[in-house]
Formats: sequence, structure tokens, C-alpha cells
Amino acid sequence: MSSKRGVSSSIKSAAASIVDDKKDSKLKGMSGDCSEDVLIEESCWKVQSVEFQSIKEDPAKIEAMTVQELRATLRKFGVPAKGRKGDLVFALKHFMGKQIDGESSQELEERVSFNSLENISLQKNTKRTSDESSVVSINTVSEVSGFKQSKRRMKQSYVEDEIVKVDTEIVTSKRKLSIKTDDLVTLPQAEPWTVLSHKKPQKGWIPYNPRTMRPAPLTDGNSVKLMSWNVNGLRALLKFEGFSALELAQRENFDVLCLQETKLQEKDVDSIKQCLIDGYENSFWTCSNAKLGYSGTAIVSRIKPLSVCYGLGIPDHDCEGRVVTAEFDSFYLVNTYVPNAGDGLKRLSYRITQWDPSLSNYMKELEKSKPVILTGDLNCAHQEIDIYNPAGNKRSAGFTEEERQSFGSSFLSKGLVDTFRKQHPNVVGYTYWGYRHGGRKANKGWRLDYFLVSESIADNVHDSYIVPDVNGSDHCPIGLVLKV
Repeated sequence: MSSKRGVSSSIKSAAASIVDDKKDSKLKGMSGDCSEDVLIEESCWKVQSVEFQSIKEDPAKIEAMTVQELRATLRKFGVPAKGRKGDLVFALKHFMGKQIDGESSQELEERVSFNSLENISLQKNTKRTSDESSVVSINTVSEVSGFKQSKRRMKQSYVEDEIVKVDTEIVTSKRKLSIKTDDLVTLPQAEPWTVLSHKKPQKGWIPYNPRTMRPAPLTDGNSVKLMSWNVNGLRALLKFEGFSALELAQRENFDVLCLQETKLQEKDVDSIKQCLIDGYENSFWTCSNAKLGYSGTAIVSRIKPLSVCYGLGIPDHDCEGRVVTAEFDSFYLVNTYVPNAGDGLKRLSYRITQWDPSLSNYMKELEKSKPVILTGDLNCAHQEIDIYNPAGNKRSAGFTEEERQSFGSSFLSKGLVDTFRKQHPNVVGYTYWGYRHGGRKANKGWRLDYFLVSESIADNVHDSYIVPDVNGSDHCPIGLVLKV
């Protein structure tokens, strides 16, 4: 083992050598490298655009792809590519559907270009790594000396001879390649929701674990179990090879299931009804007329409701199939898919000045005769505890100050109770995870799905819960057990 002075001297020599090498490299490649990167990036984008168009024109190609082809295609588009063939087929179909349903070409280009740049960067780093000796991820002498170990971590790598550590930079001999990441690299959790995942957790916050936090089932039978799920395309969900709706019904034994974002057209409803689970003969569907294959809600029940109503009774709000109301003996159940503020917050004004007040007034009118339960994708993470990265989403649809204030003033201040937050005041539990960047595997999500109930029945809630292990959509189901 060499002395500290010897180590320091070696480091300085290595760093100086790197600086010289970088200067030479910059002089030699000043004009060539940048243009080459741009050409490669443009070429990748053109190839992937052609591939996207080819699949779009003939979706049957997806089913015919091998597992290797599916994974390669998904990676090109920046989509996670893990799981069985069925999972990969579903992921690619869902991605294509998202693009066709309205994701802009600019977003697609950014997704693909980012993925291409990652590949280019990795290839260039590999070329620059020597078999005999290499210095990995040292940009400048000042970066080497200024790095803080607490802010960066790296994968540990085995070396044949000697490793000299300078903060988190490693000088190795007889090493092929070492890769550094900005985030801690960990093995995926089998149940990631059981690990607290939040950018700015507060003292006392804990992760939601349904295994330990759900109360024992009621035994007297005087209760009703309601569930809600944004399925993000019902036809795709019915083809999903993972956990099925039938298994969900068998496991949860729910009485009523509310669905949002079915994306059905009216002509599809009869055929979908044929796929319903035995015992749930009562189903009520509303579809979007303004834009086909968009939005859509439904209530599926084994209890026959006293009456059913569609929409809010306001034509400007009712053309997108966003509300179904079922009246039962002791309450009204309002299943809602609240409009998203949209890209660029283009529907924010409509959301907070028209939709929320109209829905609030509708709820108060129903409450004149009996208590109300409002459920569905309400498209708002109300508090900072309800979103993984609050600071980074201040102007993101679903977490703007305007939407959060409207959520409070239109619903909570009008006597509705957030049942999950009442039962779990300091629990971090999410119901939505974006497909990009593996949000679900890392539990970087949002709580957008709710059961809000009238104050008069809030104390009758036995359990308000999340079912985070059910896949098939970017949302997971939520449930409510109510004593009646």
C-alpha cells in the first residue's frame, strides 16, 4: 500500500495526463465529432420514425415479432423492455396507442432522440476505454477534486490489480469499462410501493403497504365493497396476459366496479358486455361523442341500482362520456373521469372555472336526498404527499396550484371527505405511474384516484385502500369498504 503522498502524486499525474489527452483529442476532433453525433442522431431518428410509421400502418406486425425484436423496438422508443412476450407486446401496443391518441411527434422525437443519444454516448465511452489502463468518467481536474461523494454513486467494479479512489472517481489498471450513474443503482423491489419514495419526505411519513395496513374484513355482511380503476383502454386490458379483471374480482370480491378511460365507442359496448364476469350483469356505459376512442366511463355491478344517470346535465360537459351516476338504497355513486388540464395546460381554465364548479354543484344537488360517493380519476394530486416530485411538477397538469385549490374549494370544502387521507394521514401511496423512466418500478408516482364521500357517512368507511400490485394500466385499482 503506497503512502498518501504517493497516492496524491499518482492522481495528479493521471489527471494531468488526462487533461493533455483531452486537449489533443479536442484539437484533432474539433470539427468531426460534433457533426458526426448530429448525423448519427438524425439517422437514428429517421430510421426509428420509419419503423414507427411501419408498425402504425400494420399493427399485426407486433404480434409476429420475436421477443428480441420486441425488446429492441421498445428500447428504440425509450420504453422499458422487460417481461414475457405478452408483456412486451402489450407495452408496444400501448405505446403506439398513446402516440396515435395524441402524443405529439415532438414528444416522440424527444423520447427517441434521448434514447439514441444514450446509445451514442455509451458507444463513444466504450471506444475511449483502454484495455491496459483507463480513467473513467473524469471530465476535468476541477471536477475530480470538486465532486462530493454524497451526491454521486456508482456501480462497484472488480479490478485485477489496484483501485485508487478519488472521491467517487476511480483510477483503474487492466480494466475494460466502468459505468457511473447519477442515481443509486439498486435491484428492483418485488413490492416497490413498500419503500418510501418521495423527493422531499416529511418526518413521520411512511409508505403504503396493503399487507399490513388494511383492516380485517368485516364478518357481519352489512357492507358494500366498491372499486375504481382507470384502465387506460379497456380492449387492451382485456388482452393483457398478466393479472386479469377476473382474478381481481375473485380476489377482491367487489360489489361494484367503476371504470374510467375505457376508450370505447358505442358500437363496441355490446361486444364488451359479453366479456363481463359472471354475476355482474348490471353494467352502464357512456362513451365520448366529441372524440371517438377517447375518455369513457362505466359502472359494472352485481347489485341492481335504483336508477342510473349519464353526465352532469350540461351539454358542454357531457359530450366526452365522463360521468355515470348510479343510485343505490343508501347512497349515490358518481363515477367520474375528470378532464386533464392537458399539454401546455391548455384546458386548465376550463377545468377550474367550468368543470369543477359544475361537478361540485351536481354533487350538492344529489346530497339533498341521500349521501354521495364520488370516485374515479380526479386528475389532481391534492397535497405534496400525493406526488413523488412536488417541486418538479408545480406547472404540470394535475399538480398546479390552481387545480389543487379548486380540488379543495369545489369538493373538500363542500363537505366531501378524502377517505384514504382520513384513514392514512401520513402515508405515501400512489395510484398512477407514468410509463416513461420506469416510474412504477421505482414507485415514482401520483395519487390521482379517489373515493370522496359525504361527511354524513365518512365514519362508516371501514377501509379505503390501494391495490398497487395490479398491472395492465398506468393506474392501479382503488377500493372502498362501506358499512351500510
